[in-house]
Amino acid sequence: MARKQKVLVVDDEPLILSLLEEALSRRSLEVALADKGSVAIENLKKYDFDLVITDVRLPDVNGMEILRTAQKLPTAPGVIMITAYGTVKDAVKAMKEGAYDYITKPFEIDELEVTLEKYFRLRQLERQNTILRREVKDEYVLEGIIGKSAVMQKVFDTIRMVASTNSTVLIRGESGTGKELVAKAIHQLSPRRNYPFVSMNCAALPETLVESELFGYEKGAFTGADSNKDGRFMAADKGTILLDEISEMGVHLQAKLLRVLQEREFEPLGSTKSFPVEARIIATVNRDLERLVQEGKFREDLFYRLNVVPIYLPPLRERKEDIPYLVQHFVEKVAALNDKPPKEIDQGIYKLLEEYDWPGNVRQLENAIERAMVTNKGNVLKPEHFDFLERENHVFHHSTNHFTGTNLRELEKRAILETLAQMEGNRTKAAQKLGISVRTLRNKLKEYKENKEIDEKYARWVFDTNE
Repeated sequence: MARKQKVLVVDDEPLILSLLEEALSRRSLEVALADKGSVAIENLKKYDFDLVITDVRLPDVNGMEILRTAQKLPTAPGVIMITAYGTVKDAVKAMKEGAYDYITKPFEIDELEVTLEKYFRLRQLERQNTILRREVKDEYVLEGIIGKSAVMQKVFDTIRMVASTNSTVLIRGESGTGKELVAKAIHQLSPRRNYPFVSMNCAALPETLVESELFGYEKGAFTGADSNKDGRFMAADKGTILLDEISEMGVHLQAKLLRVLQEREFEPLGSTKSFPVEARIIATVNRDLERLVQEGKFREDLFYRLNVVPIYLPPLRERKEDIPYLVQHFVEKVAALNDKPPKEIDQGIYKLLEEYDWPGNVRQLENAIERAMVTNKGNVLKPEHFDFLERENHVFHHSTNHFTGTNLRELEKRAILETLAQMEGNRTKAAQKLGISVRTLRNKLKEYKENKEIDEKYARWVFDTNE
C-alpha cells in the first residue's frame, strides 16, 4: 500500500486549522497542525512532509522563514502560502522565492481543492522523473527532455551553453516537438532558476488582450480597467519569459516587442513611465519565419533580435532512436498519473512505433501511449494495442513508393486535408486524429488558404467547417 501524503498546516487561527484539517483529511492526506512558526520549523526538521500550507503572517516566525527552511531540506516539500488581502505582495514575493502558489483569505474549499490537485499531480510527475533518471543514463536526459540521438545531444549541448548567458533564444520546430520543455530547461539550468518562469501564448488571445497581458496596464487605461495590473514582463522580473508561437503576434505588437528588445524597457498601457526588463526572453515558433518576413507578415528587424541563439528541435521522425526511451518515460508517467503500476512493454512495440512517421511528434506519441494504456486492462502493453494508429492515420501508411519524391511539407498538407475531409470538416475531431492541437490545425489551414494551396476536392471541408 502506498504511503499517505503528509501535509503540515501552519496558522495561528484555530478555525483555519480546523477547516484545512477537515478538507485535507477528506483527500486521505495525513495532516499535522502547528499554530506557531517555531513549532512548524521543529516539525520540518524532525519529519518528512510532501507539502506545507502556511500563513504568511504569524505571531513569531513568519511564513517566509518557514519557506526557506523547507527549501533547505534534502526532500524539500512544496509550500502554499495563505494570505490576507493586505499581504498579497508578501505571497507574490514568496512565489518568486520558490513557493508553489498562494490562496487568499477568505478562500473557498473548491479553490483549495484545485490548487491541491495541481500540486500533487506535479509531485507525481517529479517522482516519475526521478524514477526515469535511475533507469536511463544521465547523458540521455536533460531536465526532463529525453534524447539519445545525435541531433538531440546537440540540442542538449546548446541548452547547456546558452543557459549561463542572458542571450535571447529562438526555439524552432514543428508542433509537438517539446519547444516549451527546452525553454524550461534553459531556465532551470540558468542563474535565474530561483526566479519566475512565465509563459505567454501569442496565439491564444486576441491582439488587444495579448498587449495588456504582456505589458500590464494602469487604472483608467481603457474601459473596464478599474485598477492597475502587472503584465507578464513584470511578473517575470529577473526570471524568464517565454513568448510561445511568436509568429502569431500582430504587426502592431511586433513593433512594441522590438522596442522592448532594443531598449530593455516597457511601458504599461496608459502609463508614461518605463520599467526595465530584467527577464530573459525566449520565443518559440512552428512556422517558417524567414518566409513570413519575405511576405511582410513578420518584421525582419524583430526576427534578427529574436534569433540571437537559434535552437532547432527535430521532428520525431528524424530521431527515431529516441522512441524506446520516450515510450518507457510515458508508460511510467501515465501509470503515475493514474496511481497504477506501470505495464510491462512487449519488445515488438518498439519496432512498430519506429516505423510510424508521427506527424504530431512527441506529443502524439505520448497521447498514443496513454490511450493504449487506459483502454487495455492487461499488464502488458502489446503491438495490437496500437492498431488505432494505422486505422486513424491511414494516410501515413501507404506504400513507400506512393510517397517517393514527395517532400515532407506536401505529406503533412495531404495528411491534414485528407483527415479533415474524412471527418467531414470537423476540425476538433481531425486535430485529435492527427495528434495536433486545433489551433495548430487552424494555423495550417490558414497558411494553405493564403498560399492558394487548397485543391477543389478539399475546398468544401476547409471553408465550410463543422466544429
